[in-house]
Amino acid sequence: MHKIEPFYLWRDHYRSEEDPYSNTYGKEYSELYYTDKIYNYVIHPQWDSFGSETLFYKQLFTDYDEHFVVIELIGEWNDAINNDVMYLKTELIDPMIEAGIENFVLIMENVLNFHSSDDDYYAEWKEEIDGEIIMINALPHVLDEMNSLRLYEHVLYDGVLNEINWRVQKPDLILNHLNSSLEQEEF
Repeated sequence: MHKIEPFYLWRDHYRSEEDPYSNTYGKEYSELYYTDKIYNYVIHPQWDSFGSETLFYKQLFTDYDEHFVVIELIGEWNDAINNDVMYLKTELIDPMIEAGIENFVLIMENVLNFHSSDDDYYAEWKEEIDGEIIMINALPHVLDEMNSLRLYEHVLYDGVLNEINWRVQKPDLILNHLNSSLEQEEF
């Protein structure tokens, strides 16, 4: 897992450590010292923590004028034991909502497992915004677990959202691309 680093080609457009509204504002990253780990596996030092022991993130792009953020995730999303959604919501998402973010794009391709509990935090999150919570490129077994929780009542995922080639797009255009994808498919 230590070789999986967050997507870095948008760093010319946005760096969370330079964003005064970001949780990582002013953070200095190391390329040499691997301090965080998921279970017994160290992870690349570019990943950030929001308090979960098994799920880490990278805020890849934020546009406050367009009210959206792109967040890449890695690890195990475990609501059943660690209540990861609570940490995600209170430590990362709530400050973003306060800063005006209403559309959340969560890149799920490095989320290796999803263990559900209840949907209260997802429902609360959805009620607090005028936009969407969009999860893209989740693994099939992760989708199955999300479906068992009926997460689709609060979050958009699966279908065309699981086939998004987001890396080839400019970050400021990804929301437009997602909106046009959503218009083509009913959820």
